[in-house]
This record gives sequence, C-alpha cells and structure tokens, in this order.
Amino acid sequence: MASTTPRSSSARGAAKAKSVIPTLGWDAATVAPVVLVTGSEGFLADRVSASLRDQLRAVDPNVEVHDIDATDYAYGTLMSLASPSLFGEPRLIRASNVEKCNDEFLEDALAYIEATDSDTTLVLRHAGGVRGKRLLDQIRAGVGGGIEIACAEIKSDADKHDFSVAEFRRSGRSITPGAVRALVSAFSSSASELANACAQLMADAEGDIDERVVEQYYGGRVETTAFKVADFAVSGRRGDALVALRHALDSGADPVPIVATFASKLRLMVKVWGDRRSAQELAGLVGAAPWQIDRARRDLQSGWDEPGLRRAILSIAEADANVKGASRDPVYSIEHMIEVVANFGRD
Repeated sequence: MASTTPRSSSARGAAKAKSVIPTLGWDAATVAPVVLVTGSEGFLADRVSASLRDQLRAVDPNVEVHDIDATDYAYGTLMSLASPSLFGEPRLIRASNVEKCNDEFLEDALAYIEATDSDTTLVLRHAGGVRGKRLLDQIRAGVGGGIEIACAEIKSDADKHDFSVAEFRRSGRSITPGAVRALVSAFSSSASELANACAQLMADAEGDIDERVVEQYYGGRVETTAFKVADFAVSGRRGDALVALRHALDSGADPVPIVATFASKLRLMVKVWGDRRSAQELAGLVGAAPWQIDRARRDLQSGWDEPGLRRAILSIAEADANVKGASRDPVYSIEHMIEVVANFGRD
C-alpha cells in the first residue's frame, strides 16, 4: 500500500503535463502562432475560424488567407505557404480535416510547429478521433506556442438555452426566458439554425424579444407546435391540447417526435418530483437548464401526484410503440395519450 500513493501522484502529474497550453471557449478565440480547434461542433469551429481571420484583418487588411485539406495534402505545401513573402504580409493558414490527415501533412505539421513563423497563424481543425494524436500531444505539450479552442457539440436543451442567451447578451439585446424556451423548442436539431434564428430576431425585431415575437416568426415550426401540445396536456388543458395536436398534424408534424416531446417533459417532471434542491443544483444532475426545472415544478403543481405520473408514463410508452408501427391508427394513440396526461394520469 505504501507504494500506491507515489505512483498515483506521478500518474496525476503526467496527466496534467499532457496539456500545458491555454484551453479557451469558442467565443474567446484569440490569435496565436498555432491554434488547435477541437470538438465535434463544426458550426462553432467555423465561427472560430472567421473570428481569427477578422482579428488578423483588423491589424493588417492585407493578411493572406490559405485553406488546405489535410486529407489530400501534398508534401511541402505548409512550408511553402508559411514562407515569408516579399512584402511581409501576415498569413493565416487554415488546415481542415486534421483528424483524417495523411502522413505527408502529419510530417510537415510536426516539423513546422518546431519552428513557427512569427508572421503566420496556423489553425488546425481536429473534430475528434485518434488520427493526428501525436501532433495534438506535441501542441498541448507547448511545442509551437499554441492555444486550444474547444468546440464541444451544442447538444442538450440546456446547452442550446445557454447558447441562445449568450447570443443575445453579446449583442446587447434582451430576451425573456419564455422566448428562449420557444426558440430552443423550434430549433432543437441544429445549432446553426438556432444561431440564424437568433440573428434574424435581433435584426428584424425592435426592443426586448418575448414569446409573442418568437411565435410571430417561428410559431409554425413543427417542433414548437409539439411542445405546445405537451404544455397544454400537462397543465390539464385537454381541449387546447387536442386542437394544437390537430394543427400540428395538419402542418405536417410526424407523430413520433410529438410523443417524444411528451416523454421528455414527463421524464423531467419525474426526476424533480419531491426534490427540494434549487434548480441550479439540479441542473447538472438531471441534464436540464434551471428554467426547465422551474417549469417542470410548476407543471407538477397543476394537479399531479405520484400514481398519476406513473400511469402517464405508461400511456406515453404505449403511444410511442403505437406510432412506431404497433397500431394502425397512430393518431388515435396520441389522442388517447393526451386524454390520460390531461387528466393528470387519473382513471
């Protein structure tokens, strides 16, 4: 047992030594001799690339921008592009698909970071995987004087909520919590679409953005309608829920995501049932934003009890099977599910 602690301490030290360079968020990207852009969110990586270009152009409008693909790279290209030009213009070299790089690129990149050019910024886009690990390890060990920009996928509703709020905050605009929720509901599948929606609202609408404004622009989207159906049902508004369902189906909504919306909403209600911790404390534990937890708690106060939640969950599971092929009438299955949920799971 005596030898265990030194070995553990040594292992921890080695783990820490793997990366000695700064790791920044995508919205804090700054120019450095080598900028390693990692993570699976391509939309954010593109933002980083554009930001670095704009920062360099602000210093010198004559900056040379070169894009290379690491998958079909030709030996010597990097060194040639990084060579000082006759007039000494700064250079931005952006290498994509480093996670799929060929051997020629890997060899040149490893050689380049050992002796970077002072007028060149090299941006390496690595979306994940083990290919190119040796290059990443060297950069993270400090070779080349680089930084790393993390572009983690915007995946959960909590991520999308935080991203949307940040978009408005950066532009000095205000948006209500309900409007953020409506936006996230409407653009649940794509971070780039969500960002474009935020930009359009800020460009076209004056003053604070509330739910009415979001409804005006995006109320017809299928995802938004699905959430309306679930919201009405969970709060006991059976008639409104059935009307909203009909509108959703007439608009081309697929029954499967409608049921999935119900399942997501009820699951969160079950997770927060009886838990008195703050929404901020629970957010990380249940994988939801604080506002979603507050909403789930308000929904529970509409008339729900534990047996009712149990029966509603079973009804949603049955509807899920039916809309995926177990029944010839998926619409009836959804209507029956709404009946059960709108009655708070009571017989």
